[in-house]
Amino acid sequence: MTKRIGVYPGTFDPVTLGHMDIIRRGAKLVDRLVIGVTTNPSKSPMFTIEERLAAVQREIAGIDSEIHVVAFDSLLMDFAEREGARVIVRGLRAVADFEYEYQMAGMNQQINPRVETVFLMADVALQPIASRLVKEIALFGGPIGKFVPPAVEREVVARVASLGQKGSG
Repeated sequence: MTKRIGVYPGTFDPVTLGHMDIIRRGAKLVDRLVIGVTTNPSKSPMFTIEERLAAVQREIAGIDSEIHVVAFDSLLMDFAEREGARVIVRGLRAVADFEYEYQMAGMNQQINPRVETVFLMADVALQPIASRLVKEIALFGGPIGKFVPPAVEREVVARVASLGQKGSG
């Protein structure tokens, strides 16, 4: 029997409770979920790719599913093909996300029609969470504990402190 393989791509800079929700739910839809950690050239990462891989790996440790965390630096459809995936899992928070994701799904379908995109709505309580906003709040000394796992909170606070910013307390 062929395994159903899905890919959940993202920068995970940092990994949030929203990401973790999509990972848990996405893992139920496939036999193996591959979390693809990438660097978006239009974003300035707070953490290195190695740090982000380690954080995601640590956070998924308690999930009872076949989940693999790997780095990639290529077109998403090439990565999906390399991993043997037939499903791309994407999380949606709001209507604004949908427009962007819909356009990307259409482009990806043109590149590789063998791979389908599945959208999961974020849990209502987690919908406002975005890595970009978590970093911004942390840089201004605000609390981020409601948005990220505890170990990630400590890492973000430490990174902000090392940058000479206010940090959260």
